[in-house]
Amino acid sequence: MRFETKAIHAGRQVDPVTGAVTTPLHLSTTYERAADGSYTDGFMYSRGDNPNRRSLEECLTALEEGHDCVAFSSGMAAISSVIEALPADMPQRIILPDDMYFGVLTLLNETDIGRRFEIVTANMSDPDELKAVVSEKAPGLFWIETPSNPQIKIIDIAAVAEIAKKAGAVTVVDNTTATPVLQNPLQLGADFSLHSVTKYIGGHSDLLLGAVVAKKDSRMLQNVRTWQHAKGAVPSSFDCWLALRGVQTLSARMSVHCQSARTIADFLNAHEKVETVFYPGLTGHPGHDIAASQMSDFGGLLSFKVKGNAEDALKIANTVKIFTQATSLGGTHSYIEHRASVEKELTKAPDTLLRLSIGLENADDLIEDLEQALAEI
Repeated sequence: MRFETKAIHAGRQVDPVTGAVTTPLHLSTTYERAADGSYTDGFMYSRGDNPNRRSLEECLTALEEGHDCVAFSSGMAAISSVIEALPADMPQRIILPDDMYFGVLTLLNETDIGRRFEIVTANMSDPDELKAVVSEKAPGLFWIETPSNPQIKIIDIAAVAEIAKKAGAVTVVDNTTATPVLQNPLQLGADFSLHSVTKYIGGHSDLLLGAVVAKKDSRMLQNVRTWQHAKGAVPSSFDCWLALRGVQTLSARMSVHCQSARTIADFLNAHEKVETVFYPGLTGHPGHDIAASQMSDFGGLLSFKVKGNAEDALKIANTVKIFTQATSLGGTHSYIEHRASVEKELTKAPDTLLRLSIGLENADDLIEDLEQALAEI
C-alpha cells in the first residue's frame, strides 16, 4: 500500500462486532481473563497495552516502514525514554546538533539525564567537524533533528548515519517537523525515528502524544518498550484515537502546509524589512540541496529575521491578527513566536528571529496579515 492508503487502513479494520468503520474508543483499564487465566486477546491492563494504542503503533510503524513503534504520553516522554534506553554497555556519550527543539535542552539542563550522560554539541551539517568530535572519544548515540526548530537547519541523515554506524553508535532522528510524509529516516540509515505526535500527525492542536519507531529489533528497542510499561508514560486511549483520526488526513494537510509555506517564504524573502528567511525550499538556503535529496517537500515550518531589533520582532508578533502567538506547530491554525523571549537565557535563537508554523488558512490572507504587521516597524 502507498502512504495515503496506509494512513487510513494500517492498524485498523472494520469492527467485527458492530461493523463500525471508525475504530472504536476503548476506555477500559483492565480486561477479563479466560478460564485458564490467560488473556486470549492479548490485553491485560491498559498501562501495558490498549487496543487504540496498539492500532496507532501499528499505523505509525507502517508509515515509517519500520519494525515496531512505541507510543508515549508526550513527545518529551518519548525523547527522554529513548535517550535513557541507550544500553549501559555502550558509550554514554551523546552527540547533539547545534540547533534543536528547546525541550531537549531543558531536559538536559534541568533533569538528571544531563548529568548521567556526556553531552557534546556539534554542527552536524559539517562532516569534518562531526568526524573530529567522533575521533576524540567514541559516542553511543547521535541525535539528529532535521529540519531543525527554530533555525530550520538541514542535516544529511544518510551521511551522519554512516558516521554513526562506523563508530558503533545508534542514530535517532527527530522527524517531527518533516513527518513520515516528507522524510523517511529509517530508509536513510537511522535506527530510530521519533515524533511529537502532538504536532503534524495529530494535526489539530488537541492531543499530547509522542512515538518512537524502530528500524529493527534491538536491546535498545526492548529497553524503550520496558520504559513505556514500567515507568507508565503511556498515552490515553482517547489521545491515540485522536491521533489515528488525524493521521488519515496527514498527507493532504502536509500538501497545503508545504505549498503555503513556500508562498510565504518567497514573500518574506523579497520583503525590504526582512533580513533572512530560513526555509529549505528557498534555493539560497544552505541546506536546500540536501533537503531536496532526502525530503519529498520542504515542510510547513519557517523562520525569518527582521531588519531591526528584538523590539521590532516582538511588535510583529503582537500586531498580526490571523496568526496566533502561541507555542506549538503543525496544527490547522498558523502560529507565530519570538523564540528568544520564550527560551530566555538558554536560547540559541537570534533575538530578531520569528518562527512561523503555517497552518491551513488561505496563504494570501496570511501574507496580508504579515504585510500589515511588517508595515508597523
